[in-house]
Amino acid sequence: MLEAIAERIKALPPLPKSFHEMTKVCQDPQSGINDLAHVIEKDPMLVANLLKIANSPLYGFRREIKTIIQAVGLFGMSTTRSLVTDMSIKKLLQVDMAPYGITPEEFAMISGMQSALMLRWYGKVDTSKIDMLFLAALLQETGKILIADEVMKNDETYSFRSEIETCVNIADVEKMFVGMSSSEVTALIFKHWKFDTKMVEAILYSDSWTEAHEEIQSYALALKIVKTAIPLNAPLSERSINVALNLIEKAQMDTSPFLDAIAQLKSSF
Repeated sequence: MLEAIAERIKALPPLPKSFHEMTKVCQDPQSGINDLAHVIEKDPMLVANLLKIANSPLYGFRREIKTIIQAVGLFGMSTTRSLVTDMSIKKLLQVDMAPYGITPEEFAMISGMQSALMLRWYGKVDTSKIDMLFLAALLQETGKILIADEVMKNDETYSFRSEIETCVNIADVEKMFVGMSSSEVTALIFKHWKFDTKMVEAILYSDSWTEAHEEIQSYALALKIVKTAIPLNAPLSERSINVALNLIEKAQMDTSPFLDAIAQLKSSF
């Protein structure tokens, strides 16, 4: 399966024109929220999905968001770019998460929960890192899309799903079936698309953060913690949260901001 996944990544189509237009706008210091909203408004599907996210309980806006300019204004340009990037990629890869026992909608929700937790938690830990970590948290499970596809092609959906339902570490099951974890697959995908090297490495080492370069370790650990608290098979369960807390304590970090963020996220539903 390793060769099949590698070939699939090489054959991935380029990201859509709207992604590059959005990136250009965000990198231009003279551009503002109106410019970014204009790019997004060219794609009706992006408009619908962004408004859906803006009105979801994840972000807790107190009024209904009816226009893209409202959404961009509330999210800010960086967060909007991250959200639209995630939407574009999931649309391009044609999501079917049957081997993981969840629907595409549930997969999108869990990615959103991981990024929302990152925003609420790490925004109180180190604001200088939050922009990259928010995007990485949204995208770090992307490799599961290709793994699910390979598992289905090999008629192993039932046995894979059975293992996923009861496992503590999803990455172990992925390696057992396809020889790679989704973090490794995700890193290869975004390396192929020439995403920021620091983000790619943070995702790559999120299952083995102590092995990363020193400047990457804190990013990789943060990603590990949010996906441990919100795994696909037991999001925000007591066990998942406790395992995440153990990681925080071992890293000698303050648990209070994390527990506050968990409480806020739970109260959203």
